[in-house]
Amino acid sequence: MALKIAEITTLLKEHALLESVTVANEQTQFAGVEYDSRAVTDNDLFFCKGNFKPAYLTSAQQNGATGYVAEHSMDNDEMTAIIVNDVQKAMALLGAAFYDYPQNQLFTIAYTGTKGKTTSAYFTHQILQQSTADKTALFSTIDTVVGNQPDQRFKSHLTTPESLDIFKNMRAAVDNGMTHLVMEVSSQAYKKNRVYGLHFDVGIFLNISPDHIGPNEHPTFADYLHCKEQLLVNSTVCIIDAQTDYLNDVYQTAKATSQPSDIYLFARRNAPMQLALPIDVEFVSTSDTLNDNEIEVTADDRLSLAGHYQIAIAGDYNEANATAAAIAANIAGADRAQIANGLAHVLIPGRMESYRSHSHGTVYVDYAHNYASMHALLSFLKRENPTGKVIVVVGSPGNKGEDRREGFGQALTESADVAFLTTDDPAFEDPKTIAMEIDAHIDHHQVQVHMVMDREQAIADAIQMAGPNDMVVVAGKGRDPYQKINGVDVPYATDSVVVKNILKGF
Repeated sequence: MALKIAEITTLLKEHALLESVTVANEQTQFAGVEYDSRAVTDNDLFFCKGNFKPAYLTSAQQNGATGYVAEHSMDNDEMTAIIVNDVQKAMALLGAAFYDYPQNQLFTIAYTGTKGKTTSAYFTHQILQQSTADKTALFSTIDTVVGNQPDQRFKSHLTTPESLDIFKNMRAAVDNGMTHLVMEVSSQAYKKNRVYGLHFDVGIFLNISPDHIGPNEHPTFADYLHCKEQLLVNSTVCIIDAQTDYLNDVYQTAKATSQPSDIYLFARRNAPMQLALPIDVEFVSTSDTLNDNEIEVTADDRLSLAGHYQIAIAGDYNEANATAAAIAANIAGADRAQIANGLAHVLIPGRMESYRSHSHGTVYVDYAHNYASMHALLSFLKRENPTGKVIVVVGSPGNKGEDRREGFGQALTESADVAFLTTDDPAFEDPKTIAMEIDAHIDHHQVQVHMVMDREQAIADAIQMAGPNDMVVVAGKGRDPYQKINGVDVPYATDSVVVKNILKGF
């Protein structure tokens, strides 16, 4: 794989991105593309993106880079300079070209939503692994899967990676024989142009509620909504949960770029609707307990979905996720039996993992990390076990999603009996300050609050407090093996491992 200067300039001109090119030597092509100066090798093209420092370019040059892409000249006559008006868009376009457009060799399914993306993606991946004979890749918040060998599955660092990583992983998936890809697409992916130029075969809009609003993310909710809707603009087939807020806005966005026959609306049977639109797929709970989750689905004749489905994960809020996955998988070629088997046997790391103890109730590890997901989880558990206490261990990340702190306080007030506020990726903030901000939104007449900044100790204290009929929820990190503290990924055993180790002593 290589990129020639002529190819670069043509592509950038087509998208009105190119400002100027200054060729420093006889070299006419680049052997690689990188945005991390530490990963640069000989004859690479380096992208000066984000919070860029001149030292990064110096490092890239020392490691062998012979050209760079930037939004202004870096005053370096020894390197070919490609100046553009948007380096993130340029990086996406050139990354796709360098890796020879691997997306064209994959049937792509993409999910967006404030909650449910990861669960829905795992449901769909599990189903398609059967229908495609294990040839489905997965790019999720938790894992990236580009093949079936152990070294082809690894921990994800972003819900939606940087564009160069997306295309690199897509190329790896294709080279490993994958034919399908299921991925999560965050609002930040569109805000930061990480998926610029990508078109998906199927795009699913699950829901939206306030999240990721802050100085380092989306300045307003309108911006957040706009970015999420871009998935529908860039998808051939659109699937929409008709119970989402702002349905009219979302539906009109899909309708502007997709044929009516390529738009599918789904909803819970007899749920109140914001718009008088025909619902293509309906589902209803036939069993909804902590130990059994089953739905009945009806669908129009474009789909072969009608029937009953067992869902491996408890929670009525997972029923919409399962229905979305069933529709997407059916469109991708999975039959009803494959869908039923996939939904019944999926395992999702860090999602409603349950651990029973002899005398301290049941402990749930879940990735719930905003108001919508926390409210759904806690209200379900409270409803299913009204006689026991709900004890929650939770923190909130630093330097992003600051609105989550109020949301956590609200969700705890609504459904928790005890809260242990603790550390969760504080970044450059003081975790105690974050905990106090959550605490300010908790009604202390409803919830007993403890602040324990050592996360492992907070989990231990919560389990120790629980009685035989109580439920402990450890929320936020799931199987994330790091705490992000002051710019460093500090190793952390994961909530799942911490819980299992603590329970060994009881």
